[in-house]
Amino acid sequence: MLIDAALVRRLLAEQFPHWADLPVASVPLPGMDNATFRLGEALSVRLPRYARWVGQVEREQRWLPWLAPQLPLAVSAPVAQGRPGQGYPFPWTVQRWLDGEAATTDGLADPLRTATELAGFIRALQEIDATGGPAPSLSNAFRGERVGTECDALAADSLVRAKIAKLDGIVDTDAVTAVWEAALAAPAWDRPPVWLHGDLATGNLLAVDGHLSAVIDFGTLAVGDPACDLIPAWMFLPASARDTFRAAAAQDDATWARARGIALAGSLPVPDDPFFAVPSRVTASLRHLDAVLDDFRTYGR
Repeated sequence: MLIDAALVRRLLAEQFPHWADLPVASVPLPGMDNATFRLGEALSVRLPRYARWVGQVEREQRWLPWLAPQLPLAVSAPVAQGRPGQGYPFPWTVQRWLDGEAATTDGLADPLRTATELAGFIRALQEIDATGGPAPSLSNAFRGERVGTECDALAADSLVRAKIAKLDGIVDTDAVTAVWEAALAAPAWDRPPVWLHGDLATGNLLAVDGHLSAVIDFGTLAVGDPACDLIPAWMFLPASARDTFRAAAAQDDATWARARGIALAGSLPVPDDPFFAVPSRVTASLRHLDAVLDDFRTYGR
């Protein structure tokens, strides 16, 4: 169904009339799993696009108020939960608006500082008691599951190998395969599961004046293997900050190898994938893939 500002206004008028007169506007990066709208100056509205992502609403409502005070950066803070209505079939969220713009690699004022702060955020998240936290599942895209596990996830072995085969003649598939097989061969996470954000991509990191200010979109929040939270090493930070991030994150070689494989799995621009119909996404993906291969050549053998 169409999720637009008019629908948001109808839902607000029906369920939260005290907010119904506030202006509603689309955000520059509305998201693929959820549609997001700014509500007035201090709030935003977030609505799942598909049934698969409905569980994200419950996770954020349940856990973010508890996690937020224990983290060193601002995070999304839900203030109300909406119910299905006006033809929209899923629960939805009203949350605090966080100032800032999407952090970009080229826009960082101090990449080494950002690397250290982001690693500190990841460590702080991992140190929070994970008892009762949400396990990897369909609605969090199986974040935290072991790399290569056959499930509906980007890092499923059969899916990654099929994508690599389709890229023959476009990228060095032998090198790509070597990275992937090293990730599969790395020892699995053998400690208690820890909290992970699950999608520390550029669009989910906010910056003010080039400095990291907030982390948003905890829809893939889970407890499990933290390797996926290291993907900013290749998909966000410049190469000059990668060693700083690795040292500050304080993860072992096996976790780094698994993380490298996860980053690779998300950086394979298969020609028939609708996501890569946008040329800029292909360019970014190939840049990330080059970073993964370079890191493997330096540290992976």
